[in-house]
Amino acid sequence: MAISGEVSGDEVRPSAGNADDQVRMEIDTGFDFRTDTPPGKDPDWYSPTLRRYHRLLWSKPLPSGARFELLDTTSRVYLHHNSALGEFFLSSDAAIATFTRWTALKPITEQLPETENEEFNMIAYTIGGMIVFPGNQIDRQLTINQARGWKRSISDRLDLTLECIRRHYSGLDSPLAAPLARYTDFFALFGDFRGYVSFFLLDDLVTDDHSVKFFMPFDDFYSPSVPSDVPTYWEYRRRSIEFIKARNRRIKQLEP
Repeated sequence: MAISGEVSGDEVRPSAGNADDQVRMEIDTGFDFRTDTPPGKDPDWYSPTLRRYHRLLWSKPLPSGARFELLDTTSRVYLHHNSALGEFFLSSDAAIATFTRWTALKPITEQLPETENEEFNMIAYTIGGMIVFPGNQIDRQLTINQARGWKRSISDRLDLTLECIRRHYSGLDSPLAAPLARYTDFFALFGDFRGYVSFFLLDDLVTDDHSVKFFMPFDDFYSPSVPSDVPTYWEYRRRSIEFIKARNRRIKQLEP
């Protein structure tokens, strides 16, 4: 997809197109998507910068070599792909749960200075803390975004979601097995778990053998999915921020 023109500031700056319609982009990995979202609205839908960043980052060749081109011009669809690969309707999701607005966790999060909580929220709303999943409902069932928020064994955590995706590729059961299975065609685009991790720049959330690095102690989904005390929350927070910063560095390395 050829892109012409230039966006001012530190956001996205496409270069002149060439025969391959390659896009040179400069993404501000420190941009807080709440800042260009109307008050009271969700950046996942209403931040124009976030949608643009997603479109530019994930419009690229798949492991198969086929190009996964995303469009943001389809009415009432966040990002759209339609080709011989299939038709996919993607939506944005804040990948990292900060828990700062969870009423049940206020006794924990309010023990931290408000500046610390705001710092966590701010970095969580940079591009390193955002992801896309299929956003269309199938047979009126929960989407992946909805299911990972609704399932108490997941509680919107990216590390636990990624473990479920790993198990999906291995044919193993997980709390998200049914929602993930509804979107098998989407996950098939990336070949296997390694392909999925690499495509979405999640390498810093897995070990060398592609086991998931968890933000909290993990016991096969039997251990609590939310922090139960301040030290546990502080460690969860530290690991989450560490991952987001590492992913933002990967994104910056994509720039020419």
